[in-house]
Amino acid sequence: MDKSDVTLERMRSFVRVAERGNFSAVARELNIGQSSVTRHLSELEDALGVALLSRTTRRVSLTEEGRRYYAHAVQILRLVEQAGDEVRQAHGEHAGTVRLSCTAALGVRHIARLLFAFQDRHPEIRIEFSLTDERIDLVREGVDLALRLGPLDDSSMKRRSLGSSRRVLVAAPDFLARYGRPRTPEDLAGLEGIRMSNIAGSETLVLEGPDGSRHAVPFGGRLQVDHGLAAREAFAEGRGFGPTHVWLVDDLLEQGRLEPILPDYVPAPTPLNMLIVPERAGIARVRLLIEFLVGAIARLPGIEAKAL
Repeated sequence: MDKSDVTLERMRSFVRVAERGNFSAVARELNIGQSSVTRHLSELEDALGVALLSRTTRRVSLTEEGRRYYAHAVQILRLVEQAGDEVRQAHGEHAGTVRLSCTAALGVRHIARLLFAFQDRHPEIRIEFSLTDERIDLVREGVDLALRLGPLDDSSMKRRSLGSSRRVLVAAPDFLARYGRPRTPEDLAGLEGIRMSNIAGSETLVLEGPDGSRHAVPFGGRLQVDHGLAAREAFAEGRGFGPTHVWLVDDLLEQGRLEPILPDYVPAPTPLNMLIVPERAGIARVRLLIEFLVGAIARLPGIEAKAL
């Protein structure tokens, strides 16, 4: 083989194997056989005359030459994709796939509907929508951008602040009829709560008063859940009270199935951010979805957009 055998197909297979470290996962992602991925890598290494990957029975890792080649290959593939975007834009077209990851409850309650509206505007753009509360590695999983609630520690991604998500204390009317309506934060102690077991520190309810005072109240109950949608159902069924994002229960509040309690004492809002893989940020269809979501999310119930 010679250098003319360095094809984009082989380069793309190499880049994804380098990122995912797994031949079978890349084969599923690219919708080809695992043997094809293996062949692409072997043919690319033969054409270059160097080993790009070190393979053992347990893992795949980049050689020194592989690390250098990977950095250039990523840029080449990005430029090729951008070139195609520019040609399509010249004809007023946008096409291709955008992969979005989102916190599950937010995705189900609101983001899915926003994506429907986006695709109505841009019917040639495919969206792969992944719902998870895990902090996944965006590059490894082949995701272009992610919506995340809470503090972030991934400095390798581009970050765009979408503001914060306001939270309130809620309970069902029949729950309040049975146990009484709390008048002060101290009245919450011992009251049956619905606690999120996957949030650190959730055994204490921390509230800020109207004068800026801080109130910490022990919080718990017979039911603990690890998903916001389960908490929503528990609140609606009168199983307990608790803090929740406004966007999670806005419809139930409007219908009177839930009521805010101690409205002058509020849990701290939660940061809402968009993470973007830097190499994907310049692609036209990704930029389109970013700008659409930034504007649409700012109008969701309880979202306090960051001031410009």
